Amino acid sequence: MKFFSGSGIFIILISLFYSCRPVQAKHTVSAPQIIPRTEWNAADPRPFKQHQPLRVTVHHEGTRLELSDDPAKKIKNIQTWGMGKDRNWADIPYHFLIAPDGRIFEGRNVFTVGETATEYDPEGHLLITCLGNLEVQEVNPQQLHSLINMIAYVCNTYKIDVQTLATHKDHSKQTTCPGKNLYVYFQNGYILDEVKKLLK
Repeated sequence: MKFFSGSGIFIILISLFYSCRPVQAKHTVSAPQIIPRTEWNAADPRPFKQHQPLRVTVHHEGTRLELSDDPAKKIKNIQTWGMGKDRNWADIPYHFLIAPDGRIFEGRNVFTVGETATEYDPEGHLLITCLGNLEVQEVNPQQLHSLINMIAYVCNTYKIDVQTLATHKDHSKQTTCPGKNLYVYFQNGYILDEVKKLLK
C-alpha cells in the first residue's frame, strides 16, 4: 500500500482547491433588450450624414407620456412629425428611446448623425431620449434604470469614454431638456456613478 508524505497531501489538496474554483470571466456589459423599429412601424429613413459616435447625450422627448399610454404609437408620431414639412428631418432624431416603463426602442441608425431643433451640432453624439416631459413629470424608476444600463451598454459597445456623458442642455442654451426631474441625477453624479459601476 502506498502512503503520501505530509507535503504530498498538501500539494494534492491545493491542486484540488484550484481545480474546483470557478473560472473568472472577463466582465462585459449585458446587452439590454431593444425593441426594433419594425415594432413601432417605422418609415424608411432618408439618406443622411454618417458619423462615428464619440459621446453620449441624453434628452427627454418633451411631451407628456403616461405609463398607460402606448410608447410605440408615440414614437411613430415623433418620426412622422420630424420627417414632415415642419422639420423635414431624415428620420426620428434619436438613436434610442426609453419609455416610462423602461422599455427601450431602436431609433435611427447609430452611425447616422442625429437631429435637433436647437443650435448644437449633434455630429459625434449618440442620442438617447427618455419619453415624457421630465420637466413636469417625475422619472419612473424603471426608466432611470434602463437609461443607466443603456448608457453603460453603448459606452462599452462603441468604445465611448463615459466622461463624455452629458445632456442636451449642457450643449445648448436654448433648452431645459432633459427636464429638471431627470437633470438632477446628472447634477448629483448619480447616473455617472451607476454607469461606472456597470463598466468596472
